[in-house]
Amino acid sequence: MSAYDCVMAARANDRPTAVDYIARIFGDSFFELHGDRRFSDDKAVIGGIAELNGMAVTVIALEKGRNLKERMARNFGSAHPEGYRKALRLMKQAEKFHRPVICFVDTSGAYCGIGAEERGQGQAIAENLMEMMTLKTPVLSIFIGEGGSGGALALAVADEVGMLENAVYSVISPEGCASILWKDASRTAEASECLKLTSQDLFKMGVIERIIREPKDVDSKLFDSLKNLIAQTFAKKAGIPIDRLVEMRYERFRKF
Repeated sequence: MSAYDCVMAARANDRPTAVDYIARIFGDSFFELHGDRRFSDDKAVIGGIAELNGMAVTVIALEKGRNLKERMARNFGSAHPEGYRKALRLMKQAEKFHRPVICFVDTSGAYCGIGAEERGQGQAIAENLMEMMTLKTPVLSIFIGEGGSGGALALAVADEVGMLENAVYSVISPEGCASILWKDASRTAEASECLKLTSQDLFKMGVIERIIREPKDVDSKLFDSLKNLIAQTFAKKAGIPIDRLVEMRYERFRKF
């Protein structure tokens, strides 16, 4: 697949969204928590507590919605500042109660409307980056679709980052890149290649730790393998002293 084919696959209407992954991996054990305790509850960000093989974990996800009605309610997965503040509130709660954090990322980017800027969008994202860097609990992030700019990075300062085979992760959308560099949005496919946004590109550069193979038809095998991956990763991280884990996370990003 070309880079642009991966972009189209990541945006496909029939692609499973975060709610599908949460339901199939954690089942009825997931208990959603709401609000940032400052402004409102951003439906683009889902967060709560779940059980994984008998272990309590905190789950945070960017959710686009599965149909037009859901997508409008969830702002097409583009979070507001209160969404990122809700995520950070739940991460700090996880740290307090020694729960590992799993993040599912699928967003074209943080919402860039006037209201979001007035309420401190840039600051909210920056606070997440800073706090996640020193969060004293294991953090795993998995890109299940699009990973757009700071809106995605705000949930991806993790000990390990994985990507589904056809997911993408970049500093800007291909359309935005083409418009800025060449003043020509029709060169989106060319911009996609330049951005090195595919899972294969990012794995080669060391930005992610693993590529998760996607079956042609999504079935239980994908969710079962992800469940095992998450459990194994957290079991591995549990054996590392927390101060060393935080130091390793910091070193991971410094080397970029």
